[in-house]
Amino acid sequence: MEFLRPATWPEALAVKAAHPDAVPLAGGTDLMVEINFDRRRPERLLDLSRVPELRAWGPADRAVRLGACVPYRTVIDRLGAELPALALAARTVGSPQIRNRATVAGNLGTASPAGDAHPALLAAGARVEVASVRGTRAIPVEEFYTGPKRNALAPDELIHSVLVDRATGPQQFAKAGTRNAMVIAVCAVAVALRPEERAVRTGVGSAAPTPIRATEAEEFLAGVLAEGDHWTTGRPPPPAAARRFAELTAAACAPIDDVRGSADYRRHAVRVLARRTLDWAWRAQARPEGAPECV
Repeated sequence: MEFLRPATWPEALAVKAAHPDAVPLAGGTDLMVEINFDRRRPERLLDLSRVPELRAWGPADRAVRLGACVPYRTVIDRLGAELPALALAARTVGSPQIRNRATVAGNLGTASPAGDAHPALLAAGARVEVASVRGTRAIPVEEFYTGPKRNALAPDELIHSVLVDRATGPQQFAKAGTRNAMVIAVCAVAVALRPEERAVRTGVGSAAPTPIRATEAEEFLAGVLAEGDHWTTGRPPPPAAARRFAELTAAACAPIDDVRGSADYRRHAVRVLARRTLDWAWRAQARPEGAPECV
């Protein structure tokens, strides 16, 4: 196995262009497990840990730019106010040791439907900035997932950073698993309220071949909130509307049976989590101190 370790971003792109089969290595929390268990034997590893700009993060217009090597620990410690759903999701990732190394970009590169970051990125609104020696492009996160563990990267491209819109209203995230910690999600749901736009966004993970947004549920709830002037008055949506939102969120899913849970259980759990995250987010919308963070 050849180990390639560029020191600059242009050098990394040149190496990837010369060796499109080289597998990027950042935190390594997924890749090294596959290698250690002999599930994968790439001919080349492309270690990106020495590229300084990939460890940088900061404001980018109305978004926050996260370099591809920024770990979840930074999101938790420094970005909870600006990216609340992503910070909540980050807290559910593995153990403290894993959170110190694992990255949002790594979650995107792996593109597992069960990745914890995906629902939060979908709900918040994110773009994946990718580059090659041919140039740079930004891919809306909805378009980045192309299938189970498949993404929109070309063979010669690398993820440079992730641009995540700063929250303009409450966001929530919840995850169901077979235990309370260090577990792969049976399903996960994120909800983001955008009062200035009178809009709602969702993200659902581990309940379809790729992470998804429940757009019909978003449009339904946004219509209810606008019609009833809920954004102005702070009144919660009617229970019937909250139930319908949860049902539409579950209906958007296409789950499977696997060792973590049945398709029927996943649909049920998505309904429960959709209604729960909506309730928490709306409490925070009406009374900012009133919503719990996560369960």
